[in-house]
Amino acid sequence: MEQVLHYPRLDTMLNVEEIIKNAKEAISKNEIDRRLPKKIMRPTLNVILKYLDDSGKIAILKEGIIWIYEKDISKGLRKALAESVPWNEQNPTS
Repeated sequence: MEQVLHYPRLDTMLNVEEIIKNAKEAISKNEIDRRLPKKIMRPTLNVILKYLDDSGKIAILKEGIIWIYEKDISKGLRKALAESVPWNEQNPTS
């Protein structure tokens, strides 16, 4: 595992998320850099993109980066799981 020299701040991560979410088509790292209000180091951007990719929010394709996360799907899945798995307050393991 490579050593991270600088971890991103939360506002930087949120800015990158917003840029990718609002992009109408696949977006490159260079374009993300151009759209950010403040410039960041490329390794810092790579840390953010790795986190977003690992968490299932983006897909990194040869054409660029796209937003794939849809929170409504998560809500529906949680509801379906809650309805399908009985919960016994007396014995939560059963």
